[in-house]
Amino acid sequence: MGGLKLRRLASSLLSQGPASPGSAADAHQAVARATAHHPSTAPTSAHHMDALLAFGRGSRLSAAALAAAFVDRLRASASGQGDAAVALKCLVALRVLLARGAFILRDQLLAALLRHPASGRNPLALAAFPLGRSSFAAASWVRFSARLLELVLLLPDASADAEYLVALPNPHLTAELAAFAAVADAVRQAPPPPSSGPQPNALIWVAVRLAEEDRVAAERNIAARVKEMGERLDTLSLADAVELVCVLRRVEDQGSTPAPEWKWAGLDEGVVCAARRVRERAEGVVLRRTVEERRLVRRDSGGSASARVLVPSRAGRGGGGDAVRFGSTRWAGTVSAWR
Repeated sequence: MGGLKLRRLASSLLSQGPASPGSAADAHQAVARATAHHPSTAPTSAHHMDALLAFGRGSRLSAAALAAAFVDRLRASASGQGDAAVALKCLVALRVLLARGAFILRDQLLAALLRHPASGRNPLALAAFPLGRSSFAAASWVRFSARLLELVLLLPDASADAEYLVALPNPHLTAELAAFAAVADAVRQAPPPPSSGPQPNALIWVAVRLAEEDRVAAERNIAARVKEMGERLDTLSLADAVELVCVLRRVEDQGSTPAPEWKWAGLDEGVVCAARRVRERAEGVVLRRTVEERRLVRRDSGGSASARVLVPSRAGRGGGGDAVRFGSTRWAGTVSAWR
């Protein structure tokens, strides 16, 4: 009887398969293994990344536990003298999880990484990441990657699909154009990559590749939105046209002075030229809308002056209501003023 129970218990344990991750302890352990300091120049291995992605295939609690573990790991790496290898591994892993992870995992990462409106805490605020024992190149790429990831998180969950863009209102389309232009401008200001030596820093080169992917995606979305704005310039109000001109100027500036050491520092010249053409047409719309509004203001001011009411003194009218005169000839006589 006892042997039968043992066999049943063993068969049930074997049939369950590997346990799905979910607890906070499991999440912290998985993050610690994927972002270990040694080796400091090696990116996260594939099997460790698969273990992180598994948290998105469970419950919302398991995904939230992984997001909280990454936030704690980032804060710990930025404390004291700072550990750039751990921080950069966290940022690279987060970028991969946001691109490949399940929706539930991406949703929890967004909630954990964006600045909280009440507390103001921002785990990606690493602009003053300490050098400490880390190399200057690694610390520089931590600061850059954190800022770039923060901008990527603010991008709309959209694509360059024509049907999607046509359905957007003018202010929303301009706002999305500004968001993608900010990402492209941030990539343009990336620090120089590490020089190729006997032991190249593979971790930084992974960050370089991810930044290049973000730049290509931003450039594609900028080109699609510039083209769509060119089709609807005549529908812009004065405020929308002014905002569009400002955003397009920022797009043009990204192709004017490319850094010589970066082949992808600036936007493609074709995208910049298209933005310049649309900006010149948008400036014409601003001029026309300004003239139209001035005409309306003059017309309204003339109408209000003709309806101005002049109330003379009530003295000497025998207690009756004083006459009120209207500047317009619309009223032939006078009417009595209200007391």
